[in-house]
Amino acid sequence: MTEPSSRGSLRVVNNQAPPLAGHNVVTSDVALTEAVTRHASAGLVEELTLLGLDAGTAEAREHGVLANRHHPELTPYDRYGNRIDEVTFHPSWHWLMERGIGHGLAATAWEQQEAGDPHAHVRRAGGFFAWSQTEPGHGCPISMTYAAVPALRADDAIAKDWIPLLASRRYDPGVRARSDKVGALAGMGMTEKQGGSDVRSNVTEARATSEDGFYTLHGHKWFTSAPMNDMFLVLAQAGSRAEGQALSCFVVPRVLADGTRNQLDVVRLKDKLGNRSNASSELEFDGTVGQRLGDEGRGVRTIIDMVAATRLDCVLGSASLMRRALAEASWHVSHRSAFGGRLVDKPLMQNVIADLAVESEAATALALRLAAAVDRPGDVHEAALRRIALPLAKFWVCKRTPFMVAEALECLGGNGYVEESGLPLLFRESPLNSIWEGSGNVNALDVLRALTREPEVLAAWITEVGLARGADHRLDRAIDDTLALLGDVAGLEVGARRLAGQMAACLQGSLLVRFAPAEVADAFCSSRLGTTYNGTFGTLSGGDLRAIVDRTTPVL
Repeated sequence: MTEPSSRGSLRVVNNQAPPLAGHNVVTSDVALTEAVTRHASAGLVEELTLLGLDAGTAEAREHGVLANRHHPELTPYDRYGNRIDEVTFHPSWHWLMERGIGHGLAATAWEQQEAGDPHAHVRRAGGFFAWSQTEPGHGCPISMTYAAVPALRADDAIAKDWIPLLASRRYDPGVRARSDKVGALAGMGMTEKQGGSDVRSNVTEARATSEDGFYTLHGHKWFTSAPMNDMFLVLAQAGSRAEGQALSCFVVPRVLADGTRNQLDVVRLKDKLGNRSNASSELEFDGTVGQRLGDEGRGVRTIIDMVAATRLDCVLGSASLMRRALAEASWHVSHRSAFGGRLVDKPLMQNVIADLAVESEAATALALRLAAAVDRPGDVHEAALRRIALPLAKFWVCKRTPFMVAEALECLGGNGYVEESGLPLLFRESPLNSIWEGSGNVNALDVLRALTREPEVLAAWITEVGLARGADHRLDRAIDDTLALLGDVAGLEVGARRLAGQMAACLQGSLLVRFAPAEVADAFCSSRLGTTYNGTFGTLSGGDLRAIVDRTTPVL
């Protein structure tokens, strides 16, 4: 009688979590569906169901992996020596872009809003949040296309030319004239190597031509994502130094109206920590044609609405990363056993997952609340709240993301540290949104600027957090402590981060106390607003941790 083959037993795999694929990214996320229903309706959740199914497929997951494995490649010249400056993407990038745009995640919401849809931006925010979990890099050109519309509305003629294409649900890649396109993408070029966020130090010159409103640009841009997009909003100085520089905004098309390529040189693509599926480039202008958008010398004011919209997407994108990381962690511990039982049944692991879930739900609630504010453009309170809450959320949610994703990765142990798990990709991506569209300091200082110059924004914050007054003593105390910090706003620069963090946490606490289950709100207020929180996940004290874990774990 022969002995059983040991080789056969080696090939039997036990106690490994199955891949998290085949679930609905929308409907399996209770925090998301509740937020969408709260700010819109249950019917809108139904509208997002197909997107959620697409985002949760194994196919979408594989395309996300491939788009990051095969980085975009720059071809400066064709075989004959002609300057073409084209970037080639892997087919998986185009697969993701086609579906993201097809789901209406670019600029479609603006036209829906103009047509009378009261929840266009909540719909788009919920979709962007869910779809970004497939792969975050391709969200960049989609986000900039969405964000360009408010700025383009500074000029009716330009808006009429571009917005219908930006709002299209058809993905139409390739370097061609606007008239030959059924869909278009927008980008943005603000920063330069000598100044970064200090755009007023820009040196790119805009020289007026004989055609009214048209200029030639001469200079560079240090960080312009998606150089294959069809048009860019660019800042440049109009006028000579002797006359006083006038920073202005310009629409720079990739291809001119007559079909010739605009002189836009892609110097190189950035070799980035993350966001590797997306092409980020350095550009040089030497006679590049641009059409002025808005008044000369009002460039920052013209483009600021685009910056605000991209900041909203930074918050949504970071909250999306949190949710994807949490989903992977909670799924893993629900299927993995160690030390005599499932990890999810271990009290300390429950504490960690519940803590991550609270962080994720707070980010989701705040992000969707901001999107709901965009749906109410004529409301004075909502406008003031957007002004203060966007930099607050951009600072706080994006700053929390790397820490949160790292902890979620650790829940998978060594499995989480290998590329196949998908967690390293999320971790590399996690610092991005805290840097782009204004780093932490820039946003914290923007909060101070708003508080100093626009008294209505503080009133909006007080009104919003005040909606939960009396419901939790820890939140009440945190609000009072935050207001005490505001005694001397002008002298608060050194403590701007502390103030921004506290104001943002109070907003999150107010939303959770009003709308989340009692166990979630209690865990948040006792940790984030309490006096004993040491910043480490897994240090919640008391409460129904298992209920929080069950609420957040994906189901197939």
